[in-house]
Parts: sequence; structure tokens; C-alpha cells
Amino acid sequence: MEALMKRSIVAILLFFMNCNIPSLCSDEDISEVQPEQIHLSFTGNPTELMVTWSTENTTLAVVEYGQDRKLTLTAKGSTTKFINGGIQKSTQYIHRVKLTGLEPDKTYFYHCGSPDGWSEMFWFQSQPTGNKWSPKFAVYGDLGNVNSRSMGRLQHETQSGYYDAVLHVGDFAYDLDSRNGKVGDEFMRQIEPIAAYIPYMTCVGNHEERYNFSNYKNRFTMPNYEKTENLWYSWNIGPAHIIAFSTEVIFFQDYGKFLIDEQMKWLEQDLQEANKNREEQPWIITIGHRPMYCSTIILSTDCHKRESLIKAAFEDLFYKYGVDLEIYGHEHAYERLFPVYNRTVYNGSTDNPYTDPKAPVHIITGSPGNKELITPLSVKKMEWDAFRSMDYGYSRMHVLNETHLYFEQVSDNQDGKVIDKVMIIKNAHGPYN
Repeated sequence: MEALMKRSIVAILLFFMNCNIPSLCSDEDISEVQPEQIHLSFTGNPTELMVTWSTENTTLAVVEYGQDRKLTLTAKGSTTKFINGGIQKSTQYIHRVKLTGLEPDKTYFYHCGSPDGWSEMFWFQSQPTGNKWSPKFAVYGDLGNVNSRSMGRLQHETQSGYYDAVLHVGDFAYDLDSRNGKVGDEFMRQIEPIAAYIPYMTCVGNHEERYNFSNYKNRFTMPNYEKTENLWYSWNIGPAHIIAFSTEVIFFQDYGKFLIDEQMKWLEQDLQEANKNREEQPWIITIGHRPMYCSTIILSTDCHKRESLIKAAFEDLFYKYGVDLEIYGHEHAYERLFPVYNRTVYNGSTDNPYTDPKAPVHIITGSPGNKELITPLSVKKMEWDAFRSMDYGYSRMHVLNETHLYFEQVSDNQDGKVIDKVMIIKNAHGPYN
């Protein structure tokens, strides 16, 4: 019996030494090559979409896709090795594949990965051509891995076809780098039921600062990624030109003061070009993290200061080039402001403040939930405050056409009730006088 066992062990060893079956012989475990954290983003070209995902141990990057579940089209992309900057240097591989030549306004099915392992099948709707359509957005900042009150509703509404894209205005996971990146990994899995179906567009916040914003720079793929690593970019969608910029280059200058000048130069050039193109994209919308104005109780925050660094850096520029709407997060509450410039309200009229306003409209939407909870609002409202709420929730934005933009706030405390809404009407777009 003992001799028989020895012969069996020898036979097994010889089999594996000469094995030609990859699934039995490979040192890789299937869990290490399985795609996860899948998310879409715009590239700036309406016939393209970027697919980004992570694995633990494979360099292959393939997307199979098509207008039916047969997935007859194939695209290949690139892979980068990302080492988180924590005490334990966790490693993952970030895969990026650009889908090109998409037919407008069509449903596509796709999965991503490689022959080593494929994701489940997802779908997306390609972008319509031109500007004669009305994109819808979910809008929020400051969404965490813990206490993410809005997550379930956002997942459900996305898969029910409510939105064409997400605008996440900074602060993710709390934080992407925490626990050697494990919190970031779990957050990216949590948003996959949203971001694998519609483009998930982002801007950077203060909670992404660790290790020179490396988790934010590596985990996402925004337009102009190769040049600015997601810190600033813009793109056109329907009748809107949307600009994402970094408020954080002002506050974290140890990573390079030159970034301030580079961004300001780029911003002015982009705004100049956008104003030349206002017949096609009349709405100019900016998304950044830290607001210029706020009325929360934390008096030390920059938006409480008369000489706010964000105001000093960006307010005159945005006013000069006629930005219509500025969206921010950072404060864990919701505030809708009257049109304001230089701490002065410039309503369109007394009865209709948002009809042909004479300054940009500012909105803060930072309350979908995270471990830091809600930021209390001060008892006193500022003269530019139109509506405020400390409910958990998120915003919806619908750019209806060249003249009308609708914005509303959803309360998770009140089971999805719309607690605020505004219609901004601009019969003419351009620099303010």
C-alpha cells in the first residue's frame, strides 16, 4: 500500500512538471485576474467611451462589445501597474480600453477582461450626435464607502435609465488610499452598479491628496488624462460645455506651484474657446470641489472667508467668461445660491431671479453620505442663500435645451422626495456686464 502511494505521488508530481494545461499549471489564481471596479468615462469624442477596470495580476486588457449579446466587436487597450503609497505597498493593475466608432444613440452590450477571466455583461447607451438633445445627470460630491446613504437609490435609478452620466465633484470613499487602498477598492466596487452603465465623470477633492493624489490619478480616466492626470479637463455634451477643475492645487502647493499657473492658463484658453462655440454649446458649467461661498458652521473653512482663496483664484475668471452654473461639494450639506458675484446678489429680477441672471449660479451638493456625517448649517442665512438643507441626498440636473436648465435636490431622509428645484433660464449666454 505504501509503495502504491509513493508511485501515485511521483506520478502527480511528474504530471504537474510537464503539464500543458494553463488552468492547472499557472501560478495565478483566478481571483487575481478577475476584472472588478469597472467604470465608464467620456473621452471628449462623442463616438467614443473609455472602459477602465482593475485586476490584481494580469496585463491583458480587452473589451468585447456589440449591439447585441453576441459581442462581435473587440477592442484592446493598455495596462499600468499601480502601487498604493501606504505602509503595505499593495499592487493592482489598471486597465484602460477605448471603444471607438460607436454609432450614435445605440444600446451596446459589453464585458471586459481577457481570456484569463471576464466580467459580467453590462450595457450602455452611446451618445446622440449634435446638441439637440437633453442630457440628464446625477450630481453629488463627498460620497463615502461608509454611511453612503444615497448609494442604493443612485444604483437603482441609474439602471432604470434616469441618467446619461454622473458628475462626482470630489471626495471619494473616505479615502481611496485608506487601509492600503482597500477602502478605495471597496468604494469602486460599490459604484460599479452605476459607473459600469453610464460615464462616471469626476473632479478631485481634498480627500484624494495622499501620495500626490495618486489613487485619484490612477483609478479614473478622464478626458485629457495623458496630459493632466484627471486634474482638469472639459468636454461637450448636448448643449453644454462642462469644465472640471482642481481647487486642490491652491491648497497643496508642495506638489508643485507650477500646477496653479498651468491650470489657470488652460482654464482661460478653454473658456475662450467655449465662448466662441456658444451657438453649439451655450451652457458653460463648471465642477470643482471647494466652493466659493457657504453657510455651514465651520467658520475656518475657506468658503466662509471674505478673502477666500477659491474666490480669489477663480471668481473673476468665471464671471468674465460668462459661466452659467458652478457646482461644488466639500460642505456636507445642500445649498442653492442666488446668482452671485463678489458677495453681491445679481438676480435676473425680483420675481424671477433665475431668468437671465446677471452672475453665475452656485450650488453645493455634498450630502450623499460618508463617515463624517452632515455638516450643520449656521442659523443665519447669508443674503445669497436661496435654499439650504441638512438632509442626506443628491442632485439631478437636466440640460433641457439652449435656454432652459433644470436642477433639483433629492432627500434620502424623506424617501426620495424632491425638496428643492429651480429652472435656470438664459435667453442669451455670454460674459456678464
